[in-house]
Amino acid sequence: MRIALHTGKGGVGKTTISAATAIACAHGGARTLLVSTDPAHSTADVLGVAVLADPTPVPGVPNLWAAQVDTRGRFEQSWSHIRGYLVGVLAARGMAEVQAEELTVLPGAEEIVALLELRRLAESGEFDAIIVDCAPTGETLRLLGFPDIARWWLQKVFPWERRLVGAARPLARKLDLPLPGPEVFDDVQRLVRNLIEMNAILRDRERCSIRLVTNPDRMVIKEAQRTFTYLNLYGFLTDAVIVNRVFPADLDHGYFGRWRERQRANLEMVREGFAPVPVLEARYFDEEVIGPQMLDRLGQELFAGVAPERVLHTELTREISMDGEVPTLRLPIPFAEKEGIDLKMVGDELVVAAGGEKRTIILPAGLSGHRPSGASFEEGTLTVRFEDAAARAQPEPV
Repeated sequence: MRIALHTGKGGVGKTTISAATAIACAHGGARTLLVSTDPAHSTADVLGVAVLADPTPVPGVPNLWAAQVDTRGRFEQSWSHIRGYLVGVLAARGMAEVQAEELTVLPGAEEIVALLELRRLAESGEFDAIIVDCAPTGETLRLLGFPDIARWWLQKVFPWERRLVGAARPLARKLDLPLPGPEVFDDVQRLVRNLIEMNAILRDRERCSIRLVTNPDRMVIKEAQRTFTYLNLYGFLTDAVIVNRVFPADLDHGYFGRWRERQRANLEMVREGFAPVPVLEARYFDEEVIGPQMLDRLGQELFAGVAPERVLHTELTREISMDGEVPTLRLPIPFAEKEGIDLKMVGDELVVAAGGEKRTIILPAGLSGHRPSGASFEEGTLTVRFEDAAARAQPEPV
């Protein structure tokens, strides 16, 4: 079973690309589910059919089902004790029950529900491929980070939960607030363990990968590069970058000629910035891509000669980790010579030049105040160590 998550900046067309990918998988004979975790839920609009919370066959497309995650419904089904406790707390403070129920869907609950629903669908055994239309990049990164947060809670908080409740009892009595019962803690622990199990699925590079959707605009490409770095930082595999709405070659002249020229330059920046990850191009059609027929056209062109359900790239292209307290970047550069490698920092970008080629890496926010302090090149891998620029600027203690 194969899972491909699609994300990108809002408005780049990731729902369209996800739907076209799902149809291409289905036409190849794979039992395919297209599922949306994006609260906007545009899947029904793109397919031109109703999409429900449970997988439903898509008319006219054999082997294809579609679903959109029902956050509220799944929350009420899976975490009834947590929800009941939260409603009780709010009601105890004088809030009307209807308002209390509205507020029990907490910030981040949509992402958590989406993860658990993906796990349920992945383990159902009903599908060969699950194509996921994720929320825009910020929400997707938060979604992918939840399993690590869950592991921290399991290791650091849960061993002390009963003692914490006991310590809070006098304060709760004074504020006239109910304390959670054992069934609430059981729900929370079950939730956390399920999230941790989902983490194993997300990091299984033979089963799961992420495809970044962008368009040939410089600002959008920059965000995709930043997302790419974060995905590598978290250890998630990006197996393809899909550039959507590329002007076709027959627009080289006339009004769109300069746009086409600019896109060509930006496409080169995409290939350079994401190498060696495959870059696929989806052209700008002369009509709106809506409905199975147009989505099929897009899918056939996008995956010409490529099986869309395959993992198209199998290795992390860069790794950022901690060696003790020193942040370290490892970047494979096969066939390069040490003497031909050059590094420089421009803002939050690390520019690596090797053998006449150049790669720009946008560093994560956690490294924004750091600068390279040393580098080495061994067995085809460049290792760059960073140090805190502010600490380096301070005088040495006497």
